[in-house]
Amino acid sequence: MAILEATGLRKVYRGGDGNPIEVLSGADLAVGRGEFVAIVGASGAGKSTLLHLLGALDRPTSGTVRLDGQAYGELTPAELARVRNRKLGFVFQFHHLLREFTALENVMLPLLVAGSTDAEARSRAEQLLARVGLAGRMTHRPSALSGGEQQRTAVARALATDPVVVLADEPSGNLDYGHSELLHDLFAGLAREFETALAVVTHNRLLAARADRVLSLESGRLVPLSGVESMP
Repeated sequence: MAILEATGLRKVYRGGDGNPIEVLSGADLAVGRGEFVAIVGASGAGKSTLLHLLGALDRPTSGTVRLDGQAYGELTPAELARVRNRKLGFVFQFHHLLREFTALENVMLPLLVAGSTDAEARSRAEQLLARVGLAGRMTHRPSALSGGEQQRTAVARALATDPVVVLADEPSGNLDYGHSELLHDLFAGLAREFETALAVVTHNRLLAARADRVLSLESGRLVPLSGVESMP
């Protein structure tokens, strides 16, 4: 059964000349609990737009997104904010860590916002940072961490509230080969270990090869690919 389901998603913007620009034209997607799905496509195909709709960061022109059976369109802005905080995790190409906070404090933050006590948040953050290989780097601020360590901190933060879905947009786009492979190893195991649905937008063939399924966004719709050899 799908934990994240999108049906008939359309997204239309107005161009500078006032004419409509259709980015998505009826995209359908279903991701099960513990499943890792890679979404690929040419630059400008609308992959980030799709991820924003799946993450309740934007609203579709038409169509429906359901998370754990609940349609986003039926929720108030306050309810959507709670969904983003408690049921969704996000990993972006740029880690967006708060520079003045340590790695530990960055991972604790979404837990504190969700209502955890300081002790609960600290314990959970320590466990997650150890899981992503940063047990000895918890007290370092982002400026003292490598790019790969910063991104692994972002992964730990995304998992902090035990979300049902993690959405990632080009998570290894700014990393060298070695750090990318470490991150890819993490993604390959985390979906199953945490029983979290994982949808990743990527141009990286090595990351896409780790996924259970690869889908390509073409002409505003998602189509299955048989393998990374056919990636655009």
